Amino acid sequence: MLKRSSFLLLLLFGTYTAYGQLLEWKVGAFGFADNREYVKAGLYSQSILGIRMAPEVGILLDSTHRLRAGIDFLQEFGAKPFGAKVLPIVYYQYQHAGLSFFIGAFPRVHLKGDYPKALLNDTLLYDRPNMEGLFFQYRSHSFHEQVWVDWTSRQTHEQREQFMVGLSGKIAWNSFFLTHALTMLHTANTLDGDYPVRDNAAGLLQLGIDLNQSMGLDSLTVAAGVLASLDRIRGVYGARTPKGFIAEVKAAYKAWFVHDTFYKGQAHHIIFGDRFYTKDTYNRLDLGWKPFNKGHVEGSFVFSLHFTPGQISNQQMIQLRYRFGQSLALN
Repeated sequence: MLKRSSFLLLLLFGTYTAYGQLLEWKVGAFGFADNREYVKAGLYSQSILGIRMAPEVGILLDSTHRLRAGIDFLQEFGAKPFGAKVLPIVYYQYQHAGLSFFIGAFPRVHLKGDYPKALLNDTLLYDRPNMEGLFFQYRSHSFHEQVWVDWTSRQTHEQREQFMVGLSGKIAWNSFFLTHALTMLHTANTLDGDYPVRDNAAGLLQLGIDLNQSMGLDSLTVAAGVLASLDRIRGVYGARTPKGFIAEVKAAYKAWFVHDTFYKGQAHHIIFGDRFYTKDTYNRLDLGWKPFNKGHVEGSFVFSLHFTPGQISNQQMIQLRYRFGQSLALN
């Protein structure tokens, strides 16, 4: 894999020599400590601690077309051998007038936005930092929409074909907004196996209001809507379509923030979603502090309480991100 990455870097430099305008590089670091005490809810408890390093280098052509390659290195504390998890990064990006398009293996952070945890759990930031596929986004002052395909497994004689499709966006008018998010995971067969095809999808639609100006806070939003999902294994069982009511409140003042999410309805089985939504009633309260959140550094501490019928679970999470880079004109 490292030989392939080195070849890609040489290819980028060769392309730059012929056509390039800007040589770019950046390095991202992500340190995390996430302690989950979920036994009371009957879910898996664990502690996830580690650090990621993701250096990239590439070229920018005509302020619109970008090629980059690099690696994503993960070391979970205590894991052996040291440095066993290294992933390649290689992608093309188009960016112009609110449009953005990616193809390749590229970091998912900051692309998917504030995706609902019911659809995509936060563990993906630790164990699957890259998308492998396509990402398209359009963004304006009051509207944005994005769609992506993440190929999680290529079909072989041993591996089943699997990919995820996502769609999300937001429309704002005056103080009101409408948000939607959708994911669909499709798992097919191996080349010569006899596994049934599985479709697992979920969607969330919310109407909300922005109350920033009326309460003296830096931000305050309230939203409510519907969470629905679909799960079926063809030839084993038909479509199961649970649904329910979901509401959330987000508030922030200076370095402090609160995020409360409440769900009431039928239990879901969303494969890449938060496992707490396998309960028919669930409330999550996040109390957070961001001691620094500007420039190249972003750090946060979050204490979460998870309320399920008759039980309270808890979670403590520390995250630190450091990003820096530079562009250099050589022509």
